[in-house]
Amino acid sequence: MKLLRNFLDKIEPNFREGGKLEFFYPFYEAMDSFFYNVGETNTGQVHVRDSVDLKRNMILVMFALVPCVLFGVYNIGDQALLAGGELSGWRGGVVTSLGLTLADGALAKFVYGLTWFLPIYVVIFGTGLFWEILIGMIRKHEIYEGVFVTSLLFPLIVPPSIPLWQLCLAMSFAVVLGKEVFGGTGMNFMNPALVARAFLFFAYPAQISGDKVWTVVDGISQATPLSKFAVSTALPDISMLDAFLGRIPGCIGETSTLACLAGGVFMLAIGVASWRIIVSCLGGMVVTALFFNILYAQGVCAAPMCAVNPLWHFVLGGFAFGLVFMVTDPVTATQTTVGKWYYGGFVGVMCIVIRNLNVAYPEGMMLAILLGNIVAPLIDYFVIEANVKRRSARYA
Repeated sequence: MKLLRNFLDKIEPNFREGGKLEFFYPFYEAMDSFFYNVGETNTGQVHVRDSVDLKRNMILVMFALVPCVLFGVYNIGDQALLAGGELSGWRGGVVTSLGLTLADGALAKFVYGLTWFLPIYVVIFGTGLFWEILIGMIRKHEIYEGVFVTSLLFPLIVPPSIPLWQLCLAMSFAVVLGKEVFGGTGMNFMNPALVARAFLFFAYPAQISGDKVWTVVDGISQATPLSKFAVSTALPDISMLDAFLGRIPGCIGETSTLACLAGGVFMLAIGVASWRIIVSCLGGMVVTALFFNILYAQGVCAAPMCAVNPLWHFVLGGFAFGLVFMVTDPVTATQTTVGKWYYGGFVGVMCIVIRNLNVAYPEGMMLAILLGNIVAPLIDYFVIEANVKRRSARYA
């Protein structure tokens, strides 16, 4: 690594003010800070003393996503095998070139899933990095590490069969209009990965929803369990254990509640995620689901989703993924301690309301979190105003 350090130090003057490559300094700074800590330190009295900067924070979130990535890749192949389809195209050729079939076990399933996941990730990451570098050079500011997390979150909340060109458009929309126009990482008021998915959902609904997008086998249609609940009160043809483990059709990284919880435990242990938001969101979901269960039993609500109990809501529809990785986003969530309780509860309630009353979108978690992002500043405002009035009255 000393050789790399010497090389970066040698070429640095070319990127500094007055150098031949001054325009590309944000790109150089991003590469330098990616491999090494910033050499400059604060002097004098500082009010924040923490060794974990933004970059390290983002890296920790990426580590927490590893279980979802690994299982999601495996589940692509597993669902293809369960669907009973034949492998075709170059992806199938990769598996057969290794002398394997999907029936040979986890390795074959993982390799096949990797042939679907890697192109998605490369397109999303390449698009996001392109816009980050371009805008950073134009505005002459550093390139933020938020693109790394967004580029890993976004592939996990789309189906494996999504067209790559649509991902390129969605990521461009999310980075440019969902983040950079507001000032970049730390200034956006909505989660960029969810903005990208919302763009796909409303611009290309046929490729992001329906029965044909979840299984990567030609000619196979397979609805998600939650979409089956939306039209019938009968239990889906899966067990609660399969739903918890994630052996169900769905978006790449959302299906396994177990993998999401593993990442959640890691983020709570290192202090990246807010336990207040998680607890209040989960509580809001449970209370609202039970309330609709009562309405259904009394004949007040006739929608089939109203009969779904909180356990099924928890293990289906990407609720656990949103609960752990999206609701707790420190940029778009509330900042006040009390506000975190209200914010999490609001998202949990809205998720069930959308699921139960909107048959066209039974998943619900994406829209609930985006609505929560919008009202988060308002929640903080009222919490702060209440604190000001209370203290003013105390010393009046």
